[in-house]
Amino acid sequence: MRVFSSIDELRHTLDALRRQGRTVGLVPTMGYLHAGHMELVSRARAENDIVVVSIFVNPLQFGPAEDLSKYPRDLERDATMLRQAGVNFLFSPGVEDMYPRPMLAVVDVPDLGRELEGAVRPGHFAGVATVVCKLFNIVQPQTAYFGEKDYQQVVIIKRMVDDLAVPVRVISVPTVRDSDGLALSSRNVYLSEAERRAAAIVPRTLDEAERLVAGGLTDPGELEAKLTAFLSREPLAKPEVVAVRDASTLQPVTSIAEPVVVALFVRVGSTRLLDNRVVGDNRVAGGARVIGGRGLPGKGVTR
Repeated sequence: MRVFSSIDELRHTLDALRRQGRTVGLVPTMGYLHAGHMELVSRARAENDIVVVSIFVNPLQFGPAEDLSKYPRDLERDATMLRQAGVNFLFSPGVEDMYPRPMLAVVDVPDLGRELEGAVRPGHFAGVATVVCKLFNIVQPQTAYFGEKDYQQVVIIKRMVDDLAVPVRVISVPTVRDSDGLALSSRNVYLSEAERRAAAIVPRTLDEAERLVAGGLTDPGELEAKLTAFLSREPLAKPEVVAVRDASTLQPVTSIAEPVVVALFVRVGSTRLLDNRVVGDNRVAGGARVIGGRGLPGKGVTR
C-alpha cells in the first residue's frame, strides 16, 4: 500500500493506472477505522481493480462547539488495518493540503442538508458535500462507498452527484452493528461504560419502530411520539431528532403507505449517536435499497 498526502502525486499515479484501463473505487473516511469501514473496503475491493481509502478529518463539517479537536485519530493503526485488507492507496492529506487557503467555493444541497441532523448541526452537510465533491475531483473514481448508518449523507451525496452530473456511482453499504445492535461508529469510544449500556436503547427503538409498523401503525406523527416515549425509558438518552420520512426523498409523509426511514439522532452523555432504519418495505430483504431516488446495490438487511 502506498500512502499519499499530496493531491498532485496521487492524481499522477491514478491517471497512469486509468490509462491502463484499471477501475478505481474510493472509500472516503475520517479515520479511526472500525469493522464498518472495513466492510466498505471489502465491497470496494470486490468491485474494483484499485481501491483508494481517504482519511481526512474535515474541519468544514464541524460546528464551532463540536468535537473537531478531540475526534479520535490513529493513522498508524488505520494504515495497518488498510494494508492488511489489501488497499492499494491511502490518501491522508493535512488540512493545508486540502484547504491551502480559505474555501470560498462550497457545495450545498440546502433543502436536504437543513433537515433532520442538519437542523441541529447547521452547515454540517455543506461541509460534507464540499469535501466529498473535492475528493471525487481528486481521485476521479468510478465508484464510491458510503455506509447506510449515515443515511441522510448518502441521500445528499447521491443528489449532488445526480444534479452536478458527477461520473461516480455511489454505493450504499448496510450498517455494521455490535452484538447489542449499536451501530459501529468512531465516536462510540467517547461513551463511558454506563453510557455504552444505555446506548443500546437506540437500536432497540428502531426494533420498536419496525414492530409498530408491521403491526399496522400508519400515522407518522403517532409513530414519532411512540418512539420518543420509548427512548425516554432510558434516562441517559436525550433524543434530538426522532423523525419518520420518505425513504427516497427524506420528505415528510402523511401516512406510512410506502417505505419510510426512521431517523434517530440521540445524545447519550456528551455523545451524539446517529442511527436509522427503513421500515415498511418488504423488498429490502430481497435486493437493492432505493436511496435518493435510484436503486443502489446493497446486501439488503441491515447488520
